[in-house]
Amino acid sequence: MQKNHDVIVIGSGVGGGTVARRLAENGVNVLVLERGDWVPREADNWSVASVFHEKKYTAHDTWLDGQGNEFRPNIYYNVGGCTKFYGGSMIRFREKDFGLLEHEEGISPAWPISYADMEPYYCEAESLFDVHGDDNGDPSAPWRSKPYPSPKLTSEPLVQRMADTMRRHGASTSALPEAIDYGPKGQCIRCKTCDGFPCKLGAKYDAETALIQPALATGRVNILTNCYVQRLVLGADGKRVEAVEVMRDGHVEVLRAGVVVVSCGAINSTALLLRSACDTAPKGVANGSGVVGRNYMAHNQTALMGLSFETNDTVFQKTLALNQFYFGDGEYRFPLGHAQMLGKLQGGMLSANVPFLPKAVGSTMARHSMDWIAFSEDLPDPENRIVLRDGKVQLAIKRNNLKPHHRLVEKLTSLLKKAGYPIVLVKPLIRHSTSHQCGTVKFGVDPATSAINAHCRSHQHENLFVIDASFMPSSAAVNPALTIVAQALRAADHMLKEDFRTISQHAA
Repeated sequence: MQKNHDVIVIGSGVGGGTVARRLAENGVNVLVLERGDWVPREADNWSVASVFHEKKYTAHDTWLDGQGNEFRPNIYYNVGGCTKFYGGSMIRFREKDFGLLEHEEGISPAWPISYADMEPYYCEAESLFDVHGDDNGDPSAPWRSKPYPSPKLTSEPLVQRMADTMRRHGASTSALPEAIDYGPKGQCIRCKTCDGFPCKLGAKYDAETALIQPALATGRVNILTNCYVQRLVLGADGKRVEAVEVMRDGHVEVLRAGVVVVSCGAINSTALLLRSACDTAPKGVANGSGVVGRNYMAHNQTALMGLSFETNDTVFQKTLALNQFYFGDGEYRFPLGHAQMLGKLQGGMLSANVPFLPKAVGSTMARHSMDWIAFSEDLPDPENRIVLRDGKVQLAIKRNNLKPHHRLVEKLTSLLKKAGYPIVLVKPLIRHSTSHQCGTVKFGVDPATSAINAHCRSHQHENLFVIDASFMPSSAAVNPALTIVAQALRAADHMLKEDFRTISQHAA
């Protein structure tokens, strides 16, 4: 392993992976620290029992809810982070999402950057993940300077029939942008195991396949797995991170680099900054403003199962999005949100989440269901916090902005019934939610009200960056992964220019 690294990146998810790849491709030596290990490609990758019942790949952490009760979070520690288990959706935030948006229960604040600032990086991010898409039929789609790198994924007959029926009832569906290796030379076989499963074929573009592996191929990146970062160590004046203290193989090690990038995810980045408190940073590293850990967001989410007597023989179901009501429905002037199809639910997946449901009943329901998930924006609230309590992570949060979410779910329920699914079951997914986590290390212009600047550099510590979904001042209503990648590219280019006095060869 190289001894001299220019940058230490903590975390190998989409934030850290993007930074590592971008810097390495421009001549910078990077050390990536990952608290987990590689996810092996094995039969259990596609086993409902292993993934959903045994939770083989889920972290064995114990966290606390707002009342102090323990729970096991649905979080993953491995190379590639949570994207190893995501559904491959790579969606741009809408242009209006970057400005101030009024909701019934409050305000979604403006960002310190605009959609125009991010747009060229969105194009690059889509290219890195070979996103398949088409904005036709999406009334909320933002402008784009380049087309999607790959054509949209076609829908199987039953899914297309449902879309046609919805369109006749005034709701236009569109192609769901998906990051998969599909095409004449691709590895994807369009199976049922995207959402929630790791891909046994490596055909889902995630942070490992699209970012870490290409970064390692440059020869300028090393990765240490099973390496837990205990704290950041500041210099005597508190202006720089002088070292990173890690626990590895039962031993404490101290690692150093000129630049340190924290990319652990919104919750664990917060935990690391808070437990790094010291004399020069008594409230935690990068927390002079007191905002670290505040404004936690994780979309209001509800899964829907439309049931009919007809058997749904669709295999690859995750092809459609519904953004007809993203900014309102005509009668309700506030934004409602986004809906997308789920990967085909299987019986064991249902019984894993509904313990008293007999497996046979769950399997029968799954064979006759059409499956969706609805997302609505939750609003930043400084009292929705990630804190440390007796050394454990605590999610002290209260849900908000639920009225528009319920309205969106009602809209989608009605459309499914009109499309031939007379029974629609709904399941809110908001308890202990860590999916789409964001907002806890807010970026902004004013050091008094934000932790990091518009390029994700700490206001207080000149060589520290926090690059993951924690930078977001609002959550919009779509998957954050593509926006994390785009901002990480933007921040890495800034780093190259300001810290390494070079211009990215791939600059947007």
